[in-house]
Amino acid sequence: MKKFRKIILPICLFLILLCIATIPAAAEESAADNYTQGLPDDFNLLGNTDTLGIVITLTLIALLPSILIMTTCFTRIIIVLSCLRSAIGLQQTPPNQVLIGIALFLSLFIMSPTISEINTTAYIPYKNGEITQEAALEKAAVPLRNFMLRQTKEDDLNFFLNVNNSSRPESMDDISSFVIIPAFITSELKRAFIIGLLLYLPFLIIDMVVASTLMSMGMVMLPPTMIALPFKLMLFVLVDGWQLTFQSLITGFN
Repeated sequence: MKKFRKIILPICLFLILLCIATIPAAAEESAADNYTQGLPDDFNLLGNTDTLGIVITLTLIALLPSILIMTTCFTRIIIVLSCLRSAIGLQQTPPNQVLIGIALFLSLFIMSPTISEINTTAYIPYKNGEITQEAALEKAAVPLRNFMLRQTKEDDLNFFLNVNNSSRPESMDDISSFVIIPAFITSELKRAFIIGLLLYLPFLIIDMVVASTLMSMGMVMLPPTMIALPFKLMLFVLVDGWQLTFQSLITGFN
């Protein structure tokens, strides 16, 4: 239980810090000051500005699942697993809950170096009071940005830089996170669909062979998918498909 808490607590704090990091603190303070400046004390509805920060933080915590999906390897993994299930021809096996669980724990496994770096450079110093919250946010964002940049294609990054009318950055550190995240998502979707296409090809060949054989035998009333499904399952088991799929997904992020 203690070891489990050591893993989960840094992950939760990292996601919360990531949420807070996406909001410019200076803009929040400026907006709150402009809202309350010049009002009598009786009309100061905000009172302490910490109240506004708490409300914003609680709102952003509700967005943690979306942040988890869009800033980690979860998207690529779940799309590939869904394509694999469809290519085999199984509708609800494995169930969606199983696929999501597999994708979640594979994501934790792949992201463990990034999480460990965040834990070492941001969470532990902040927990021990060695750095401020602002410094912890900056240090926590660096490993995640580096991970996304490694997986982002240059064409996608240039596209969003041009759309955003951003000046050409001198280094990767000058690129805004609001540009990196959509570029990373686009690259992940491209890779996921390419992998899904490659997974479809061998099973598509089996479907074509079975359909041609049944038609040549005059058995047009027999559904080809019913005959092809056992052959596809047998092929997948013989080549140890699950291990090959997981190995390809894991090594693809190295």
